[in-house]
Amino acid sequence: MDQGRAKSAMATGPAVTCMKTLLMVFNFLFWITGIAILALGIWTKVDLYKYMELSSIYYKESPYILIGVGAVIVLVGSLGCCCTVKGNSILLYVYAVFLVVVFVVELSAGAAGFVYQSKLETGFKEGLQTALHKYQVNTEITAAMDDLQTQLKCCGIHGYTDWVNRTTTTKGKIPSSCCVDQTKCPTDPLPDNVKDWYSKGCYYTVVDFMQSNMGIIGGVALGISFFQVFGALLACCLAKNINKAKYEQVA
Repeated sequence: MDQGRAKSAMATGPAVTCMKTLLMVFNFLFWITGIAILALGIWTKVDLYKYMELSSIYYKESPYILIGVGAVIVLVGSLGCCCTVKGNSILLYVYAVFLVVVFVVELSAGAAGFVYQSKLETGFKEGLQTALHKYQVNTEITAAMDDLQTQLKCCGIHGYTDWVNRTTTTKGKIPSSCCVDQTKCPTDPLPDNVKDWYSKGCYYTVVDFMQSNMGIIGGVALGISFFQVFGALLACCLAKNINKAKYEQVA
């Protein structure tokens, strides 16, 4: 009987060590994920919000949600490392529950992104229409529209003719941010040479990007979310083996 317990303890020891190593690797990757989400939230708040505000369905709380989620993941990932090193089975089970919650949240967010993709596209188009009406009236919208056209190399909603047909605030003139080379921008409302202007509209540029990359983004998000399930199972297995090793030592 003693030999059986000794053999079982010898088998349990390496298993616990192996699972601790795997869980530490997972904790590090999980921590990196939190850093990435935190950085995305900060970037959204500092710079990306200018473009997102052009959409009619943009929520100002979004950057803060990303920052909060990222910070929580970083904190819990750090605590997960401590739980793994100390081998506290109760805290490991709590950590596993949190990972399952993160999995559900990420899966729900990914599903919502696919379901509301058309609404996002419609909201962006409505926002661009509003931006055309408020161009040179609202300084923030004007700056955001100019940045969008310059950075994405696009012009108007469907093309530069949107500005030509706009006869109120811009009086039919095309903004210089639509120029391929702003130093050689024609002053006439209608371009002498179509090649002088960005031909593609900003709406199509953004929508084409979303449609061509939504599958990749969704696949990566789905893969990351199921990665949390692997971490939760690993934490539970480690906690179970730690309890088993303690029981065998007592026995």
